[in-house]
This record gives sequence, C-alpha cells and structure tokens, in this order.
Amino acid sequence: MSPASLAAWLLRRATASSSPLSALTRRCLYSSAPVPLPRCLPGAAAAASSSHWTAARRFLASQSSASSSSSKASADENLRRVIDSEIECVVQSEESTADKHIDLPDDFPFEVIDNPGDQSVTLKREFAGETIKAAVYTNFDTEEDLNEDDESDNDEESFKPAIQMVVTVKKPEGPILEFDCNFNDDELAIENMRMLNRDNPDAENAYEGPPFSVLDESLQKALHRYLEVRGIKHSLHDWLHEYMISKDEKEYVVWLKNMKEFIGN
Repeated sequence: MSPASLAAWLLRRATASSSPLSALTRRCLYSSAPVPLPRCLPGAAAAASSSHWTAARRFLASQSSASSSSSKASADENLRRVIDSEIECVVQSEESTADKHIDLPDDFPFEVIDNPGDQSVTLKREFAGETIKAAVYTNFDTEEDLNEDDESDNDEESFKPAIQMVVTVKKPEGPILEFDCNFNDDELAIENMRMLNRDNPDAENAYEGPPFSVLDESLQKALHRYLEVRGIKHSLHDWLHEYMISKDEKEYVVWLKNMKEFIGN
C-alpha cells in the first residue's frame, strides 16, 4: 500500500470512529426532555388531602344550609304568631265591625254589589230607563275632622276616613255622564264631571268639559239636584261610612288569613 493510500485509509477510520460520539453528543444536547420535579406529596397523601378538603367543604355547606333552614323556620314561625295576634286583636276589639251585619236603610234604592277581595263596593239601580252605578271607595289617607271648632281635640274619634264615589249615568244609547264625588261631613261634593264616549270611554285627548268648580253656580246646583233625584245624596254618608269601615276590617282579616296560609305552605 502506497503512502498516499495509507494516509487516506487512516483518515476514513478516524472520521468513521468519531461519528457515533458526535451523534450521541448531539442527541444529549438537543433532544433531552425536561425532568419533572418531584411532587410535594406522594400520590396517596395527595388523595387523602383532597378527600379532606372535599369533606370540609361539604361540612361547611351543610352547616350553612342547616343554619339558613333554621333561620327561615324561626322567621316564618314568628310571622305566623304575629299574624295570629293581629287577627285576634282585630276580631276581638270592642270597636270591631268585622263580624257585624250592616242593615240597609229603609227605602234604600240601590242594590249593593260587594265582591270579596275588592276594595270598593258598587251601588246600582235602574231609574227611568237609566242605569245608575256608584263605585264607592274609602280613602284612609284623607280624613275628615269632625270637631273643627275644637282645635285642641285630637282624639282619633274626631276623624273619619273620606268616602269617595265615582257615579256613572248610562242611557240605552249615547254618551255616558260620569261624576267624581266626595262625601264631606256636611255635603256631597262634586269634584269633577265628564262626558264619555260609550264606545271608547278611555279615549285620549277627548274633550270632557271644563272643571266642575269653574261652572256657573246655577249649573252646579242643577247638577247636584240631578244626582239627588237619582239617589246620590248626602243622606247616604252615615250608612256608607259604617258599611265601608266594616268591609275594610273584613277584607283585612281575610288578607291576614291568606298571608298566614301562604307562610304555612
């Protein structure tokens, strides 16, 4: 083998023998995966800890639920006791009219329509081909002072709740005449009146007439007389006051009982 051939052969051996090392070195440098850090707790310990916290959460939740249920039951029971006490107070009061029957006055011309649960009653009658209806309300926000001459007397008996009334007069055809009235202690006052379209009584922008107070005095008196002839007059005041007070107490007791039933369910 010539010196040149020997040199070439030695060079090829050196290159071949170094290749595996170089490949291994490259794999160690570039393809090594990160080594995961050891967990703080072994698997069994971690599972036990997780179970512990789950149980703790369930315990706290059950305690909160039990506390809420206890508070609800206590509040409900307290409300029922208060309602029972209020019902007993209203029914057994010496001034109570909740169980009192209010007789109609002699020659009372109206049918009384009193629907349970309604805050008003309706007086109705037929008169000379007309249908007269009066929806009667008790306004406890406005009270009449019955002892105006004695300014020092502020006893509760010196006040009466105001009686308000909306009266409609209908004929077989044509518009409807409607009055807003208040019962003062000494008179039936007409607050307003209007003419309504029978087919569309709630029509907006319809001309209803001027305010009652600006009408000519003779016209006001004639309209008062018009209502009196149809049975709407001041003599109804005392009976309506007694009847509406009794109705309010009855409705209040029913309302309390309904509330108690709702709380108990």
